[in-house]
Amino acid sequence: MKKLVFILLAGLSLSACSNMGVEPWERQNLAKPEMALDSSPLRSSLDDHIYFSKEASSGGRSFGGGGCGCN
Repeated sequence: MKKLVFILLAGLSLSACSNMGVEPWERQNLAKPEMALDSSPLRSSLDDHIYFSKEASSGGRSFGGGGCGCN
């Protein structure tokens, strides 16, 4: 029983040493337009413009900002 547990733990610890990075020949697949986070950059740009206009903030979604929004 101890031998089986040792073999399983050794196998698990050795599998954690595998390389999980993206190889150079795989990067071409990630650079395709259909792999982008937003499928339509124009639409997301318009959505961001509307969002920031309504929120009266600037600097991005992760920054806290505010104001009256008057220009």
